[in-house]
Amino acid sequence: MEQYVGKTIYNGIAIGRIWFYEKNQQQVKRVKTDNPKAEIARYEKAKEIAIAQLNDLHNKAVTDVGEANAMIFEVHAMMLEDADYNDSVYNIIQTESVNAEYAVATTGDNFSVMFAQMDDDYFKARSADVKDISERVIAALAGEDTRIGDVNESVIVVAEDLAPSETVQMDKSKLLGFVTRLGSSNSHTAILARTMNIPALIGVDIDNSWNGKTAIIDGRKGLLFIEPDEVTLAAYEAEKKKDDDAKKLLKKLKGLPDVTKDGKEIKLYANIGSVADVANVLGNDAAGIGLFRSEFLYLEKNSYPTEEEQFAVYKTVAQNMAGKKVVIRTMDIGADKQVDYFNLDKEENPAMGYRAIRICLDRVDIFKTQLRAIYRASAFGNIAIMFPMIISVTEVIRIKEICEEIKTELKSNGIAYGDVELGVMIETPAAVMIAEELASQVDFFSIGTNDLTQYTLAIDRQNSKLDSFYDSHHPAVLRMIKQVVDSGHSAGIWVGICGELGADTSLTENFIKMGVDELSVSPSFVLPIRKIIRNVKYA
Repeated sequence: MEQYVGKTIYNGIAIGRIWFYEKNQQQVKRVKTDNPKAEIARYEKAKEIAIAQLNDLHNKAVTDVGEANAMIFEVHAMMLEDADYNDSVYNIIQTESVNAEYAVATTGDNFSVMFAQMDDDYFKARSADVKDISERVIAALAGEDTRIGDVNESVIVVAEDLAPSETVQMDKSKLLGFVTRLGSSNSHTAILARTMNIPALIGVDIDNSWNGKTAIIDGRKGLLFIEPDEVTLAAYEAEKKKDDDAKKLLKKLKGLPDVTKDGKEIKLYANIGSVADVANVLGNDAAGIGLFRSEFLYLEKNSYPTEEEQFAVYKTVAQNMAGKKVVIRTMDIGADKQVDYFNLDKEENPAMGYRAIRICLDRVDIFKTQLRAIYRASAFGNIAIMFPMIISVTEVIRIKEICEEIKTELKSNGIAYGDVELGVMIETPAAVMIAEELASQVDFFSIGTNDLTQYTLAIDRQNSKLDSFYDSHHPAVLRMIKQVVDSGHSAGIWVGICGELGADTSLTENFIKMGVDELSVSPSFVLPIRKIIRNVKYA
Protein backbone atom coordinates (compact mmCIF):
# COMPACT_ATOMS: atom_id res chain seq x y z
CA MET A 1 0.00 0.00 0.00
CA GLU A 2 1.23 3.48 -0.90
CA GLN A 3 0.00 6.66 0.75
CA TYR A 4 0.15 10.20 -0.63
CA VAL A 5 -0.88 13.59 0.74
CA GLY A 6 -2.76 16.25 -1.22
CA LYS A 7 -4.92 19.31 -0.70
CA THR A 8 -8.61 18.64 -0.17
CA ILE A 9 -11.14 20.11 -2.57
CA TYR A 10 -14.20 18.16 -1.42
CA ASN A 11 -14.13 16.12 1.77
CA GLY A 12 -15.90 12.93 0.76
CA ILE A 13 -14.58 9.38 0.38
CA ALA A 14 -14.11 7.62 -2.96
CA ILE A 15 -13.09 3.99 -3.50
CA GLY A 16 -12.50 2.52 -6.94
CA ARG A 17 -10.17 1.80 -9.84
CA ILE A 18 -7.97 4.55 -11.28
CA TRP A 19 -8.40 5.81 -14.81
CA PHE A 20 -5.30 7.79 -15.71
CA TYR A 21 -6.39 10.56 -18.05
CA GLU A 22 -3.80 12.02 -20.40
CA LYS A 23 -4.70 14.90 -22.63
CA ASN A 24 -3.84 14.87 -26.30
CA GLN A 25 -0.59 16.77 -26.31
CA GLN A 26 -0.96 19.38 -29.02
CA GLN A 27 2.43 19.95 -30.56
CA VAL A 28 2.34 23.52 -31.83
CA LYS A 29 5.02 24.41 -34.35
CA ARG A 30 6.01 27.85 -35.55
CA VAL A 31 5.35 27.90 -39.29
CA LYS A 32 6.05 30.89 -41.54
CA THR A 33 3.20 32.01 -43.81
CA ASP A 34 2.95 34.19 -46.88
CA ASN A 35 -0.72 34.83 -46.22
CA PRO A 36 -1.39 36.30 -42.74
CA LYS A 37 -4.95 37.20 -43.77
CA ALA A 38 -5.74 33.55 -44.40
CA GLU A 39 -4.33 32.63 -40.97
CA ILE A 40 -6.48 35.28 -39.32
CA ALA A 41 -9.50 33.85 -41.16
CA ARG A 42 -8.58 30.35 -39.91
CA TYR A 43 -8.34 31.74 -36.39
CA GLU A 44 -11.73 33.45 -36.66
CA LYS A 45 -13.38 30.23 -37.84
CA ALA A 46 -11.74 28.17 -35.08
CA LYS A 47 -12.81 30.74 -32.51
CA GLU A 48 -16.44 30.41 -33.69
CA ILE A 49 -16.22 26.62 -33.30
CA ALA A 50 -14.76 27.00 -29.81
CA ILE A 51 -17.50 29.43 -28.74
CA ALA A 52 -20.18 27.03 -30.05
CA GLN A 53 -18.59 24.20 -28.02
CA LEU A 54 -18.56 26.39 -24.92
CA ASN A 55 -22.25 27.20 -25.39
CA ASP A 56 -22.98 23.46 -25.54
CA LEU A 57 -20.93 22.92 -22.38
CA HIS A 58 -22.84 25.73 -20.67
CA ASN A 59 -26.16 24.04 -21.42
CA LYS A 60 -24.89 20.71 -20.04
CA ALA A 61 -23.41 22.37 -16.96
CA VAL A 62 -26.70 24.12 -16.12
CA THR A 63 -28.25 20.67 -15.65
CA ASP A 64 -25.29 19.25 -13.69
CA VAL A 65 -24.17 22.15 -11.50
CA GLY A 66 -26.72 24.95 -11.86
CA GLU A 67 -26.79 28.27 -13.69
CA ALA A 68 -24.39 30.10 -11.36
CA ASN A 69 -21.58 27.57 -11.78
CA ALA A 70 -22.29 27.04 -15.48
CA MET A 71 -21.44 30.70 -16.03
CA ILE A 72 -17.76 29.76 -16.24
CA PHE A 73 -18.36 28.64 -19.83
CA GLU A 74 -20.04 31.91 -20.66
CA VAL A 75 -16.99 33.61 -19.17
CA HIS A 76 -14.70 31.46 -21.32
CA ALA A 77 -16.67 32.45 -24.42
CA MET A 78 -16.34 36.11 -23.39
CA MET A 79 -12.60 35.67 -22.91
CA LEU A 80 -12.37 34.54 -26.54
CA GLU A 81 -14.00 37.83 -27.50
CA ASP A 82 -11.64 39.86 -25.32
CA ALA A 83 -10.02 42.64 -27.34
CA ASP A 84 -6.60 42.30 -25.69
CA TYR A 85 -6.50 38.56 -26.30
CA ASN A 86 -7.56 38.87 -29.95
CA ASP A 87 -5.27 41.83 -30.62
CA SER A 88 -2.35 39.77 -29.38
CA VAL A 89 -3.22 36.88 -31.72
CA TYR A 90 -3.69 39.20 -34.70
CA ASN A 91 -0.47 41.08 -33.94
CA ILE A 92 1.66 37.92 -33.74
CA ILE A 93 0.23 36.56 -37.00
CA GLN A 94 0.74 39.84 -38.85
CA THR A 95 4.09 41.02 -37.48
CA GLU A 96 5.79 37.61 -37.44
CA SER A 97 3.99 36.11 -40.48
CA VAL A 98 3.29 32.90 -38.60
CA ASN A 99 0.52 30.33 -38.39
CA ALA A 100 -2.58 30.84 -36.22
CA GLU A 101 -1.74 27.88 -33.94
CA TYR A 102 1.55 29.46 -32.90
CA ALA A 103 -0.07 32.86 -32.33
CA VAL A 104 -2.80 31.38 -30.13
CA ALA A 105 -0.35 29.23 -28.14
CA THR A 106 1.98 32.19 -27.57
CA THR A 107 -0.87 34.47 -26.55
CA GLY A 108 -2.25 31.80 -24.20
CA ASP A 109 1.15 31.29 -22.57
CA ASN A 110 1.74 35.03 -22.17
CA PHE A 111 -1.66 35.72 -20.64
CA SER A 112 -1.43 32.63 -18.43
CA VAL A 113 1.91 33.73 -17.00
CA MET A 114 0.58 37.25 -16.48
CA PHE A 115 -2.38 35.98 -14.43
CA ALA A 116 -0.24 33.49 -12.50
CA GLN A 117 2.07 36.29 -11.34
CA MET A 118 -0.73 38.48 -10.00
CA ASP A 119 -0.90 38.95 -6.22
CA ASP A 120 -4.50 37.75 -6.02
CA ASP A 121 -5.73 34.17 -5.70
CA TYR A 122 -8.74 34.78 -7.93
CA PHE A 123 -6.66 36.07 -10.84
CA LYS A 124 -4.02 33.39 -10.31
CA ALA A 125 -6.76 30.80 -10.81
CA ARG A 126 -7.71 32.49 -14.12
CA SER A 127 -4.35 31.37 -15.47
CA ALA A 128 -5.82 27.90 -16.02
CA ASP A 129 -8.86 29.37 -17.76
CA VAL A 130 -6.69 31.12 -20.37
CA LYS A 131 -4.85 27.87 -21.04
CA ASP A 132 -8.16 26.04 -21.43
CA ILE A 133 -9.62 28.39 -24.02
CA SER A 134 -6.34 28.58 -25.94
CA GLU A 135 -6.04 24.79 -26.15
CA ARG A 136 -9.67 24.61 -27.30
CA VAL A 137 -8.99 27.01 -30.19
CA ILE A 138 -5.79 25.15 -31.15
CA ALA A 139 -7.76 21.88 -31.21
CA ALA A 140 -10.36 23.51 -33.46
CA LEU A 141 -7.61 24.74 -35.78
CA ALA A 142 -6.32 21.17 -35.99
CA GLY A 143 -9.80 19.73 -36.48
CA GLU A 144 -9.43 17.64 -33.32
CA ASP A 145 -12.28 16.45 -31.09
CA THR A 146 -12.08 17.93 -27.59
CA ARG A 147 -14.55 15.46 -26.09
CA ILE A 148 -13.33 12.97 -23.49
CA GLY A 149 -13.56 9.30 -24.35
CA ASP A 150 -16.28 7.18 -22.76
CA VAL A 151 -15.48 5.23 -19.58
CA ASN A 152 -17.21 1.86 -19.15
CA GLU A 153 -17.05 1.71 -15.35
CA SER A 154 -17.09 4.00 -12.32
CA VAL A 155 -13.56 5.33 -11.82
CA ILE A 156 -11.32 7.70 -9.92
CA VAL A 157 -9.80 10.02 -12.51
CA VAL A 158 -6.12 10.87 -12.05
CA ALA A 159 -4.62 13.57 -14.25
CA GLU A 160 -1.89 16.17 -14.44
CA ASP A 161 -4.64 18.79 -14.37
CA LEU A 162 -8.30 19.07 -15.33
CA ALA A 163 -9.94 22.00 -17.04
CA PRO A 164 -13.54 22.93 -16.13
CA SER A 165 -14.68 21.75 -19.56
CA GLU A 166 -13.11 18.33 -18.99
CA THR A 167 -14.73 17.99 -15.56
CA VAL A 168 -18.20 18.81 -16.89
CA GLN A 169 -17.85 16.50 -19.91
CA MET A 170 -17.23 13.49 -17.70
CA ASP A 171 -20.19 11.24 -16.97
CA LYS A 172 -21.06 12.25 -13.41
CA SER A 173 -22.59 8.83 -12.71
CA LYS A 174 -19.20 7.20 -13.39
CA LEU A 175 -16.95 9.81 -11.77
CA LEU A 176 -16.13 8.63 -8.23
CA GLY A 177 -13.50 11.28 -7.60
CA PHE A 178 -10.45 12.90 -9.09
CA VAL A 179 -6.83 13.55 -8.18
CA THR A 180 -4.50 15.99 -9.93
CA ARG A 181 -0.93 17.17 -9.54
CA LEU A 182 -1.71 20.74 -10.57
CA GLY A 183 -4.68 22.95 -9.83
CA SER A 184 -5.92 25.46 -7.28
CA SER A 185 -8.61 25.35 -4.60
CA ASN A 186 -9.92 28.60 -6.15
CA SER A 187 -10.09 27.21 -9.68
CA HIS A 188 -13.38 26.71 -11.46
CA THR A 189 -12.67 22.98 -11.65
CA ALA A 190 -12.44 22.89 -7.84
CA ILE A 191 -15.68 24.84 -7.50
CA LEU A 192 -17.42 22.44 -9.89
CA ALA A 193 -16.12 19.45 -7.90
CA ARG A 194 -17.56 20.87 -4.68
CA THR A 195 -20.86 21.65 -6.39
CA MET A 196 -21.08 18.15 -7.84
CA ASN A 197 -20.08 16.61 -4.47
CA ILE A 198 -17.10 14.81 -6.01
CA PRO A 199 -14.27 13.83 -3.61
CA ALA A 200 -11.13 15.46 -4.97
CA LEU A 201 -7.49 16.15 -4.14
CA ILE A 202 -4.95 18.42 -5.79
CA GLY A 203 -1.20 18.75 -5.36
CA VAL A 204 -0.55 14.99 -5.45
CA ASP A 205 2.64 13.61 -7.03
CA ILE A 206 0.82 11.37 -9.53
CA ASP A 207 2.20 8.43 -11.51
CA ASN A 208 0.72 6.94 -14.71
CA SER A 209 1.65 3.45 -13.48
CA TRP A 210 -1.38 3.74 -11.17
CA ASN A 211 -3.73 3.21 -14.11
CA GLY A 212 -6.13 0.36 -13.30
CA LYS A 213 -5.10 0.08 -9.66
CA THR A 214 -7.49 0.32 -6.72
CA ALA A 215 -7.38 3.60 -4.80
CA ILE A 216 -9.03 5.42 -1.91
CA ILE A 217 -9.50 9.18 -1.72
CA ASP A 218 -9.92 10.47 1.83
CA GLY A 219 -11.05 14.04 1.24
CA ARG A 220 -11.36 14.67 4.97
CA LYS A 221 -7.66 14.19 5.70
CA GLY A 222 -6.31 14.91 2.23
CA LEU A 223 -4.97 11.38 1.74
CA LEU A 224 -4.70 9.08 -1.27
CA PHE A 225 -4.12 5.33 -0.86
CA ILE A 226 -2.91 3.23 -3.80
CA GLU A 227 -3.62 -0.52 -3.58
CA PRO A 228 -4.83 -0.27 0.06
CA ASP A 229 -4.42 -3.28 2.35
CA GLU A 230 -7.47 -5.22 3.55
CA VAL A 231 -7.69 -3.46 6.94
CA THR A 232 -7.53 0.03 5.41
CA LEU A 233 -10.01 -0.88 2.67
CA ALA A 234 -12.50 -2.33 5.15
CA ALA A 235 -12.26 0.73 7.40
CA TYR A 236 -12.90 3.13 4.53
CA GLU A 237 -15.72 1.02 3.13
CA ALA A 238 -17.43 1.33 6.52
CA GLU A 239 -16.88 5.11 6.52
CA LYS A 240 -18.20 5.38 2.99
CA LYS A 241 -21.32 3.46 3.98
CA LYS A 242 -21.98 6.11 6.63
CA ASP A 243 -21.61 8.79 3.97
CA ASP A 244 -23.94 6.91 1.64
CA ASP A 245 -26.52 6.61 4.41
CA ALA A 246 -26.30 10.38 4.90
CA LYS A 247 -26.94 10.87 1.17
CA LYS A 248 -30.02 8.66 1.42
CA LEU A 249 -31.17 10.89 4.29
CA LEU A 250 -30.68 13.86 1.98
CA LYS A 251 -32.89 12.34 -0.69
CA LYS A 252 -35.53 11.50 1.90
CA LEU A 253 -35.60 14.90 3.62
CA LYS A 254 -34.66 17.27 0.81
CA GLY A 255 -37.43 19.72 0.06
CA LEU A 256 -39.38 18.98 3.23
CA PRO A 257 -40.27 21.90 5.52
CA ASP A 258 -38.52 22.42 8.86
CA VAL A 259 -41.68 22.14 10.93
CA THR A 260 -42.30 20.38 14.23
CA LYS A 261 -45.03 17.77 14.63
CA ASP A 262 -47.38 20.42 16.01
CA GLY A 263 -46.71 22.97 13.28
CA LYS A 264 -43.95 25.23 14.68
CA GLU A 265 -41.71 26.40 11.83
CA ILE A 266 -37.97 26.62 12.54
CA LYS A 267 -35.70 28.52 10.18
CA LEU A 268 -32.87 26.10 9.46
CA TYR A 269 -29.96 28.07 8.00
CA ALA A 270 -26.28 27.32 7.37
CA ASN A 271 -22.98 28.98 8.34
CA ILE A 272 -20.43 29.80 5.65
CA GLY A 273 -16.92 31.21 5.57
CA SER A 274 -16.54 31.92 1.85
CA VAL A 275 -18.34 31.97 -1.49
CA ALA A 276 -17.24 28.39 -2.18
CA ASP A 277 -19.36 27.19 0.75
CA VAL A 278 -22.61 28.27 -0.93
CA ALA A 279 -22.64 25.05 -2.96
CA ASN A 280 -22.77 23.05 0.29
CA VAL A 281 -25.55 25.27 1.61
CA LEU A 282 -27.71 24.58 -1.45
CA GLY A 283 -26.65 20.96 -1.69
CA ASN A 284 -27.72 20.30 1.89
CA ASP A 285 -31.01 22.16 1.36
CA ALA A 286 -30.62 24.88 3.98
CA ALA A 287 -33.33 27.55 3.95
CA GLY A 288 -30.77 30.35 4.00
CA ILE A 289 -27.42 31.52 5.35
CA GLY A 290 -27.58 32.49 9.01
CA LEU A 291 -23.91 33.40 9.41
CA PHE A 292 -21.69 34.61 6.60
CA ARG A 293 -18.28 35.18 8.22
CA SER A 294 -17.15 38.15 6.14
CA GLU A 295 -13.70 38.30 7.76
CA PHE A 296 -12.40 35.75 5.24
CA LEU A 297 -12.23 38.67 2.80
CA TYR A 298 -9.74 40.38 5.12
CA LEU A 299 -7.82 37.28 6.16
CA GLU A 300 -7.05 36.29 2.56
CA LYS A 301 -5.74 39.71 1.55
CA ASN A 302 -2.50 41.61 2.07
CA SER A 303 -4.35 44.93 2.20
CA TYR A 304 -7.86 46.15 2.96
CA PRO A 305 -10.37 44.66 0.49
CA THR A 306 -11.95 47.36 -1.62
CA GLU A 307 -15.64 48.17 -1.76
CA GLU A 308 -15.85 46.67 -5.25
CA GLU A 309 -14.13 43.43 -4.19
CA GLN A 310 -16.50 43.03 -1.27
CA PHE A 311 -19.55 44.00 -3.31
CA ALA A 312 -18.74 41.35 -5.93
CA VAL A 313 -18.58 38.63 -3.26
CA TYR A 314 -21.76 39.66 -1.40
CA LYS A 315 -23.65 40.07 -4.67
CA THR A 316 -22.58 36.61 -5.88
CA VAL A 317 -23.74 34.95 -2.67
CA ALA A 318 -27.05 36.85 -2.68
CA GLN A 319 -27.73 35.93 -6.31
CA ASN A 320 -26.80 32.27 -5.82
CA MET A 321 -29.15 32.04 -2.84
CA ALA A 322 -31.97 33.31 -5.10
CA GLY A 323 -34.08 35.16 -2.55
CA LYS A 324 -33.21 33.01 0.46
CA LYS A 325 -31.99 35.05 3.42
CA VAL A 326 -28.27 35.77 3.69
CA VAL A 327 -27.17 37.12 7.10
CA ILE A 328 -23.76 38.78 6.78
CA ARG A 329 -21.76 39.31 9.96
CA THR A 330 -19.58 42.40 9.75
CA MET A 331 -15.88 41.68 10.10
CA ASP A 332 -14.89 39.93 13.32
CA ILE A 333 -11.19 40.73 13.14
CA GLY A 334 -9.04 40.56 16.29
CA ALA A 335 -8.68 37.93 19.03
CA ASP A 336 -7.86 34.67 17.17
CA LYS A 337 -8.18 36.33 13.73
CA GLN A 338 -5.13 38.56 13.38
CA VAL A 339 -4.37 40.47 10.17
CA ASP A 340 -0.96 42.09 9.77
CA TYR A 341 -2.08 45.14 7.81
CA PHE A 342 -4.55 46.10 10.57
CA ASN A 343 -1.48 46.83 12.71
CA LEU A 344 -3.17 45.71 15.90
CA ASP A 345 -1.16 46.00 19.10
CA LYS A 346 -0.23 42.83 20.96
CA GLU A 347 -2.70 42.24 23.78
CA GLU A 348 -2.45 40.09 26.87
CA ASN A 349 -6.05 38.94 26.42
CA PRO A 350 -7.13 39.60 22.81
CA ALA A 351 -10.40 37.67 23.19
CA MET A 352 -11.56 40.46 25.48
CA GLY A 353 -9.75 43.26 23.69
CA TYR A 354 -9.75 45.35 20.54
CA ARG A 355 -11.84 43.28 18.13
CA ALA A 356 -14.95 43.08 15.95
CA ILE A 357 -17.40 45.96 16.34
CA ARG A 358 -14.91 47.85 18.52
CA ILE A 359 -12.53 48.12 15.57
CA CYS A 360 -15.40 49.06 13.25
CA LEU A 361 -16.63 51.88 15.45
CA ASP A 362 -13.08 53.13 15.97
CA ARG A 363 -12.03 52.86 12.31
CA VAL A 364 -15.25 54.04 10.74
CA ASP A 365 -13.88 54.37 7.20
CA ILE A 366 -13.18 50.62 7.07
CA PHE A 367 -16.64 49.93 8.51
CA LYS A 368 -18.37 52.19 6.00
CA THR A 369 -16.59 50.53 3.09
CA GLN A 370 -17.97 47.17 4.14
CA LEU A 371 -21.45 48.51 4.80
CA ARG A 372 -21.63 50.24 1.41
CA ALA A 373 -20.68 46.99 -0.30
CA ILE A 374 -23.32 45.04 1.66
CA TYR A 375 -26.09 47.57 1.04
CA ARG A 376 -25.31 47.69 -2.68
CA ALA A 377 -25.41 43.87 -2.83
CA SER A 378 -28.77 43.88 -1.05
CA ALA A 379 -30.37 45.05 -4.31
CA PHE A 380 -29.62 41.58 -5.71
CA GLY A 381 -31.04 39.37 -2.97
CA ASN A 382 -32.37 39.01 0.56
CA ILE A 383 -29.56 40.32 2.76
CA ALA A 384 -29.51 41.03 6.49
CA ILE A 385 -26.60 42.39 8.55
CA MET A 386 -25.60 41.44 12.07
CA PHE A 387 -23.00 43.04 14.28
CA PRO A 388 -20.72 41.03 16.62
CA MET A 389 -19.51 41.68 20.18
CA ILE A 390 -22.24 44.13 21.18
CA ILE A 391 -22.29 45.19 24.85
CA SER A 392 -24.39 48.39 24.87
CA VAL A 393 -27.38 50.17 23.36
CA THR A 394 -25.10 53.13 22.63
CA GLU A 395 -23.11 50.98 20.20
CA VAL A 396 -26.28 49.92 18.38
CA ILE A 397 -27.54 53.49 18.10
CA ARG A 398 -24.22 54.58 16.59
CA ILE A 399 -24.27 51.62 14.17
CA LYS A 400 -27.76 52.54 13.00
CA GLU A 401 -26.69 56.16 12.48
CA ILE A 402 -23.82 54.99 10.26
CA CYS A 403 -26.18 52.72 8.31
CA GLU A 404 -28.52 55.66 7.70
CA GLU A 405 -25.57 57.72 6.49
CA ILE A 406 -24.69 54.96 4.03
CA LYS A 407 -28.28 54.68 2.75
CA THR A 408 -28.54 58.45 2.31
CA GLU A 409 -25.25 58.50 0.40
CA LEU A 410 -26.31 55.65 -1.90
CA LYS A 411 -29.71 57.20 -2.53
CA SER A 412 -28.19 60.57 -3.44
CA ASN A 413 -25.95 58.79 -5.96
CA GLY A 414 -28.85 56.86 -7.48
CA ILE A 415 -27.53 53.50 -6.27
CA ALA A 416 -30.18 50.91 -5.46
CA TYR A 417 -30.29 48.92 -2.21
CA GLY A 418 -32.78 46.55 -0.64
CA ASP A 419 -34.72 46.37 2.60
CA VAL A 420 -32.00 45.19 4.98
CA GLU A 421 -32.77 43.76 8.41
CA LEU A 422 -30.32 44.72 11.15
CA GLY A 423 -29.49 42.39 14.01
CA VAL A 424 -26.94 41.97 16.77
CA MET A 425 -25.05 38.97 18.01
CA ILE A 426 -25.64 38.11 21.63
CA GLU A 427 -22.30 36.72 22.76
CA THR A 428 -21.49 38.61 25.93
CA PRO A 429 -23.17 38.39 29.36
CA ALA A 430 -23.65 42.17 29.13
CA ALA A 431 -25.75 41.78 25.99
CA VAL A 432 -27.83 39.09 27.67
CA MET A 433 -28.57 41.31 30.66
CA ILE A 434 -29.73 44.22 28.48
CA ALA A 435 -31.41 42.07 25.83
CA GLU A 436 -34.79 43.78 26.33
CA GLU A 437 -33.29 47.20 25.58
CA LEU A 438 -31.30 45.87 22.62
CA ALA A 439 -34.37 44.14 21.20
CA SER A 440 -36.16 47.47 20.87
CA GLN A 441 -33.39 48.67 18.53
CA VAL A 442 -33.01 45.76 16.07
CA ASP A 443 -34.88 43.28 13.86
CA PHE A 444 -33.35 40.07 15.22
CA PHE A 445 -30.89 38.46 17.64
CA SER A 446 -28.36 35.77 16.77
CA ILE A 447 -26.81 34.05 19.77
CA GLY A 448 -23.11 33.31 19.31
CA THR A 449 -22.80 30.45 21.77
CA ASN A 450 -19.04 29.95 21.32
CA ASP A 451 -18.06 33.34 22.75
CA LEU A 452 -21.06 33.50 25.09
CA THR A 453 -19.93 30.26 26.71
CA GLN A 454 -16.30 31.29 27.13
CA TYR A 455 -17.20 34.70 28.54
CA THR A 456 -19.82 33.27 30.87
CA LEU A 457 -17.54 30.52 32.20
CA ALA A 458 -14.41 32.73 32.14
CA ILE A 459 -12.66 30.02 30.12
CA ASP A 460 -10.55 30.68 27.05
CA ARG A 461 -11.87 28.18 24.51
CA GLN A 462 -8.50 28.23 22.73
CA ASN A 463 -6.71 26.91 25.84
CA SER A 464 -6.60 23.11 25.62
CA LYS A 465 -5.56 22.83 29.29
CA LEU A 466 -9.04 24.00 30.26
CA ASP A 467 -10.97 21.48 28.16
CA SER A 468 -12.02 19.48 31.22
CA PHE A 469 -13.53 22.62 32.77
CA TYR A 470 -15.31 23.82 29.65
CA ASP A 471 -19.01 22.88 29.71
CA SER A 472 -21.08 24.16 26.78
CA HIS A 473 -24.18 22.66 28.47
CA HIS A 474 -23.60 24.66 31.65
CA PRO A 475 -26.96 25.67 33.21
CA ALA A 476 -25.88 29.32 33.19
CA VAL A 477 -25.38 29.25 29.40
CA LEU A 478 -28.71 27.54 28.74
CA ARG A 479 -30.56 29.94 31.05
CA MET A 480 -28.99 32.88 29.23
CA ILE A 481 -30.20 31.51 25.88
CA LYS A 482 -33.72 31.18 27.26
CA GLN A 483 -33.57 34.73 28.67
CA VAL A 484 -32.50 36.14 25.29
CA VAL A 485 -35.27 34.28 23.46
CA ASP A 486 -37.90 35.62 25.86
CA SER A 487 -36.54 39.18 25.62
CA GLY A 488 -36.54 39.05 21.84
CA HIS A 489 -40.06 37.69 21.61
CA SER A 490 -41.34 40.31 24.04
CA ALA A 491 -40.16 42.94 21.56
CA GLY A 492 -41.54 41.03 18.55
CA ILE A 493 -38.22 40.05 16.93
CA TRP A 494 -36.92 36.63 15.90
CA VAL A 495 -34.07 34.93 17.75
CA GLY A 496 -31.58 32.46 16.35
CA ILE A 497 -28.46 30.55 17.35
CA CYS A 498 -25.40 30.53 15.10
CA GLY A 499 -22.74 29.10 17.40
CA GLU A 500 -21.63 25.47 17.67
CA LEU A 501 -24.40 24.65 20.13
CA GLY A 502 -26.88 25.16 17.30
CA ALA A 503 -25.58 21.95 15.74
CA ASP A 504 -25.57 20.02 19.04
CA THR A 505 -28.29 17.46 18.29
CA SER A 506 -28.62 16.64 22.01
CA LEU A 507 -29.95 20.19 22.54
CA THR A 508 -32.10 20.66 19.44
CA GLU A 509 -35.33 19.67 21.15
CA ASN A 510 -34.49 21.90 24.15
CA PHE A 511 -33.91 24.89 21.88
CA ILE A 512 -37.20 24.32 20.08
CA LYS A 513 -39.07 24.18 23.38
CA MET A 514 -37.28 27.36 24.50
CA GLY A 515 -38.83 29.06 21.47
CA VAL A 516 -35.69 29.52 19.36
CA ASP A 517 -36.85 30.62 15.89
CA GLU A 518 -33.74 29.87 13.86
CA LEU A 519 -30.74 27.54 13.96
CA SER A 520 -27.72 28.21 11.75
CA VAL A 521 -25.29 25.29 11.50
CA SER A 522 -22.55 23.89 9.31
CA PRO A 523 -24.16 22.69 6.05
CA SER A 524 -23.53 19.03 6.84
CA PHE A 525 -25.67 19.32 9.99
CA VAL A 526 -28.76 20.67 8.23
CA LEU A 527 -30.37 17.31 7.48
CA PRO A 528 -29.69 15.65 10.85
CA ILE A 529 -31.19 18.73 12.56
CA ARG A 530 -34.16 18.68 10.17
CA LYS A 531 -34.85 15.08 11.09
CA ILE A 532 -35.03 16.03 14.77
CA ILE A 533 -37.19 19.11 14.14
CA ARG A 534 -39.75 17.06 12.24
CA ASN A 535 -39.95 14.50 15.05
CA VAL A 536 -40.48 16.74 18.09
CA LYS A 537 -43.31 18.83 19.46
CA TYR A 538 -42.88 22.52 20.21
CA ALA A 539 -45.47 22.68 22.97
